[in-house]
Amino acid sequence: MKVVLMNKNTEVLVAEYHEGAKYFTDILEIKNIDYAPMIVKKAYETAEKDSINQVLSDWFQSRGIPNNRDKLDILMDRLNIISPSVLLDKAFGLSLSDQYWIKPFTEDIKHKDINFFDNDFNDIEFTEATFTLNVPKISSEITLKTPNNTTDGVLRKTWIIEDKKRYLLKAGLKSEVLQPFNEVLASMICEGLGFHHVPYTIDKIKDNIVSKCVCFVDPNTELIPAYQILSGTDKENAYDYYIKTLVENGIENAKEKVENMFILDYLILNNDRHLNNFGIIRDVNTLKWLDVAPIFDTGNSLSLLKYTDDEIVIEGNGRFFYVVDSFDNIIKNIDNLKRIDVSKLENLPLLFDNLLSKYKDITKMTDKRINKLCTLLNSRINKLKKLIEDN
Repeated sequence: MKVVLMNKNTEVLVAEYHEGAKYFTDILEIKNIDYAPMIVKKAYETAEKDSINQVLSDWFQSRGIPNNRDKLDILMDRLNIISPSVLLDKAFGLSLSDQYWIKPFTEDIKHKDINFFDNDFNDIEFTEATFTLNVPKISSEITLKTPNNTTDGVLRKTWIIEDKKRYLLKAGLKSEVLQPFNEVLASMICEGLGFHHVPYTIDKIKDNIVSKCVCFVDPNTELIPAYQILSGTDKENAYDYYIKTLVENGIENAKEKVENMFILDYLILNNDRHLNNFGIIRDVNTLKWLDVAPIFDTGNSLSLLKYTDDEIVIEGNGRFFYVVDSFDNIIKNIDNLKRIDVSKLENLPLLFDNLLSKYKDITKMTDKRINKLCTLLNSRINKLKKLIEDN
């Protein structure tokens, strides 16, 4: 099948595409390579033709729901599909993270008529199929024309529309209920410390607690994750290269904004700061780099713990680009901690306690566990305070 890879209204390249395998077998013509996904552009500039096909195919396939999505078997049964990759072609590969899409070569289709920023989609059935029990199988193809086809990550999640805005709902993993609350906790910290972030709230779908955040990309922008910016570079110098690249592309206060993310991770022991959940925002029309992406996806926190009657022991490490290391070592990469006013977090443990307690009838979280978590949070705040004093 002959297709055109589009970035909003710009033709990027023409290629042969195998629908069954979700693979680009041959790139026939380059139109505007600067508008390609950054990782594809880098491959074009440095690699052989066959390698470009592979990179393009890997990038496209990674847009879909992964095979390790929590309770994927239940979702597939309800959607009447045999594989999540089937969904990639249901809505031209469109996403709410960028403006890329696949246009059949012979069809006259306009981005303005199909994108999910400007055009509504049926969110009810997909959301019920994702989060609730005992719902009927979906038979309508309309339900499958949705940005929910292109949501990555292990956690169950769906996009919904409320008051014309797009919101992402995300559950905890399996029986774990803490992750949605961690997203809200991260928002509270960022609000207190003045860090640029995506605000999260708690919502309830039937008996499921989920986090809820508004889409931070609009019809004229895209998220470029860090892994694409770092593709093909020296892993040992990734941090310095990343900051240098952001500065060269006009991002103001780039180092401080990236540092803020790792300060947050230090406070809440986030062990999942991988290269696909931070990056930059770019204008898809001009290709101008606009800013560091707001801090998002911080649910895998406060979990590296072993409880005893007397103490909470931290067992595990954080992530700093390609390095897995202790949080105490990672925080040493921050140049100036004294700019952080940790007194703004004085009431945070109490606020977190109130939040967890509010929903404990649903989550079944015990008072003992809530107390342990809030005690840990308080100790992390005090530890950062001492670091700042000693810095």
